Amino acid sequence: MSIAVIDYGMGNLRSVYQALTYVAAGEEVRVTSDPAVVAAAHRVVFPGQGAMPDCMAELDARNLRPAVLQAAAEKPFLGICIGLQMLFEWSEEGNTSGLGIFAGDVRRFPEDNMFAPDGSRLKVPHMGWNQVRQTGQHPLWANIADDARFYFVHSYRVHPTDPALATGACEYGLPFTCAVGRANIFAVQFHPEKSARDGLQLLQNFIAWQP
Repeated sequence: MSIAVIDYGMGNLRSVYQALTYVAAGEEVRVTSDPAVVAAAHRVVFPGQGAMPDCMAELDARNLRPAVLQAAAEKPFLGICIGLQMLFEWSEEGNTSGLGIFAGDVRRFPEDNMFAPDGSRLKVPHMGWNQVRQTGQHPLWANIADDARFYFVHSYRVHPTDPALATGACEYGLPFTCAVGRANIFAVQFHPEKSARDGLQLLQNFIAWQP
């Protein structure tokens, strides 16, 4: 089995690669910007960090959009961080169109309304560990407790048009969707590769997943 980690020049992918090779039990893991390698892979991971306009521009500059769309239509597909946000139709970050795989948009945390329950102000970006409530049953949540903690770094969050798309939720000043799943696609706002045991469990579940 081959696993392609899509490299479109945004973010350090070394931690994703290392986590996948750790849980994949000797399977082939390749970080690649080659559309042909993505097309030939059995599973695809779509991670990234940075600003949405830059990410979309770099994806197209490397002619990776068709390969991403094909992979998302045909094979087990895991989006991470900006790799979740890019699946939606539009982001207010730079007024940028996404891939449009899912209906919905991406919005910034409203800084003027970001307060903790004790009244203290919350910083944007949302950075650090936070609990994830599993809002929908999914094989990638196997052996992960509800309200497990995962590591986040982001200033924007997704708003799916269809609430049934959400499989995980988090609260940071306000509740927001942090995981979605449909058919062969699962995508998360947090970084499983930086989330200790539960993050590795999620990646292991992805390797074993047969959607």
